[in-house]
Amino acid sequence: QVQLVESGGGLVQAGGSLKLSCAASGSIIFSLNAMGWHRQAPGKQRELVAAISAGGSKNYVDSVKGRFTISRDNTKNTVYLQMNSLKPEDTGVYYCNVAGTIATMHKGMGYWGKGTLVTVSS
Repeated sequence: QVQLVESGGGLVQAGGSLKLSCAASGSIIFSLNAMGWHRQAPGKQRELVAAISAGGSKNYVDSVKGRFTISRDNTKNTVYLQMNSLKPEDTGVYYCNVAGTIATMHKGMGYWGKGTLVTVSS
């Protein structure tokens, strides 16, 4: 069984920063898997905002490029999302996802956390 636990969400003013963490545990080798963060904004479709492959390649959705940074610590089975210059449109529930590849992550496959809420006030 695989468990993903997100933390670090909260309320922040526009222009502020937050750092999300996702600690993974269970019966897979996390260093061999891609890890990422999806966002479910109110009234919008869920989107993959940042992902990092097993080899360390990083992908970002255009709206967060230059503001968000994804990283991973394989010794801790943890993935991070540093979010700077936050905007109200970044508001949403952020879900951690672990899957074989970034491509399968786009399809919603793999293991999921329960999500952490980020609210950016204007």
